[in-house]
Amino acid sequence: MEIRKRSLTRKMLQMLGLVALALVAIGFLKYRQIRAGMAMGARFAPPPTAVTTYRVSATPWQPVLSSVGSLRAVQGVLVSTDLPGIVSKIHFESGSEVKEGDLLLQLDSTEQEAQLRSSEARLELAGSELKRKQELLSKRAISPAEFDAAQAALRQAEAAVSETRALIARKKIVAPFRGLLGIREVNLGQYVTPGTPVARLESLDPILIDFALPQQHLQQLEKGIPIRVNAEGAGEAPYEGTLSAVDSRVDPATRNIRLQGTLPNPGRHLRPGMFARVEVLLPIRENILILPASAVSYAPYGNSVFIVTETPGPDGKPQKTVEQQFVQTGERRGDMVAVLRGVKEGDEVVSAGVFKLRNHGRVQVDNSLQPPAQTSPKPKNS
Repeated sequence: MEIRKRSLTRKMLQMLGLVALALVAIGFLKYRQIRAGMAMGARFAPPPTAVTTYRVSATPWQPVLSSVGSLRAVQGVLVSTDLPGIVSKIHFESGSEVKEGDLLLQLDSTEQEAQLRSSEARLELAGSELKRKQELLSKRAISPAEFDAAQAALRQAEAAVSETRALIARKKIVAPFRGLLGIREVNLGQYVTPGTPVARLESLDPILIDFALPQQHLQQLEKGIPIRVNAEGAGEAPYEGTLSAVDSRVDPATRNIRLQGTLPNPGRHLRPGMFARVEVLLPIRENILILPASAVSYAPYGNSVFIVTETPGPDGKPQKTVEQQFVQTGERRGDMVAVLRGVKEGDEVVSAGVFKLRNHGRVQVDNSLQPPAQTSPKPKNS
């Protein structure tokens, strides 16, 4: 019995040994497989990212101060009546252009013309009476006082005629200057009171634009510097003009300085009251580094770009990689932005595909489909 027990124990130990040996063999095999996979993963590298690049260059750069403004006529009035009366004739059409002195409106002056005829008759009588008094005075038939009274009567008659003629002239409303009339506000036969509007008259060429800029730019603003204006509805091409006035004080509420520009407007496309975008063109500065705005990765902690460099690859051959570089950007204009610090002339910077990159990642440069970058882009479908 004891011999049988020993035999069973020996067989069990042999089985346990075989199982342990099998487990060790399987573990070693899996270990080799894992090491082989890790080695294969280490040898695997992701494909390079396709990007387009831009070569940093120095170029003349014209600083621009941007604002918004409102257009205003150099001369603009609401033509109105200054006497009561009935409209007897209208000599203009709504929206017509008139010259200085053109007759616009005639009020009925029948009563004043009758008064004028009466005054002229009294003037003629006073003139004849003065002539007789002068003859009598030369013969000493009257006193000098009677002659003086006849002279005063003549002057009174002359004043009455002038007053009536002035009253008749005021019944005629004329254009005070050359310009474009608005919509007519009165009708034929209408009774008008003093101050009744007739039509608005605006002088459109040249035209003014009022706008404002922060006070820190005051030292850069001088009369005569060029400005550029764009207004919706007035054509795609900007209007060129000059800064014609700088206000004498800064607004204490906004800390802005009021400015006024003058623009030629021969086509009358710019109209008073229009909203417009204004650019004040400051003197050109030389050797400013510029980049496409798409090359800059904007972030709260700082703006950066990716500069393309060449480094040796695992096989010893050179490969293109990118290095992230923080930059300080300046003014932006159109598709371009000025770079004040962080890059130097000649650097090759990634201009498209920035969001896909990581520091020291491999890239493949393909500039065959590089998007255009301009300081004054004009999209055809805008």
